[in-house]
Amino acid sequence: MQLINDFSVLDKILQDYKVQIGEDFIGYRNHLYRMLNFANCLGRLGSFDLEKMMIAAAFHDIGIWTKSTVDYIEPSVHEARHWLHSSEYFADEQEILDMISLHHKVRQVKDHPSPLVELFRRADLVDFSLGLITFGVPSDFIKTVKQVYPNAGFHKCLMRLSWRQFKSQPINPLPMMKW
Repeated sequence: MQLINDFSVLDKILQDYKVQIGEDFIGYRNHLYRMLNFANCLGRLGSFDLEKMMIAAAFHDIGIWTKSTVDYIEPSVHEARHWLHSSEYFADEQEILDMISLHHKVRQVKDHPSPLVELFRRADLVDFSLGLITFGVPSDFIKTVKQVYPNAGFHKCLMRLSWRQFKSQPINPLPMMKW
């Protein structure tokens, strides 16, 4: 499997959030690059599907920084919807928003009209789990992707935010998760 390095749509979107993301920018961008490479490995994406995945990826966790919250799914969907309404991808809005809103679903996304929704969930989980969950992505490919796009503190950022959430709301430590 060959690495994808051209994520121009993603990079264009991220530039608008670079200041808000701040010191976490490289870590978040690398998370997205890893995730998209894992998605391509899992699904052999064509250019049209890859563009939709890049849009969903750019926004899927953005609410962490735009609203300073671990309960970031709805703020992330809101940001994506706003962007989609001003772009040529408006026709694919529901599919892209579903990729974002269901990416932390614990169980498999079944019976969705778009296979990209489950593919997106799996690709995110491969990266979130640091490659412990693979869904069939070869371990040597995971290792290569992680070397080319290092973590750069992304998982530490998630731990820091999760700890803050746990301290403030111990009964609801992971509000972004869905069954």
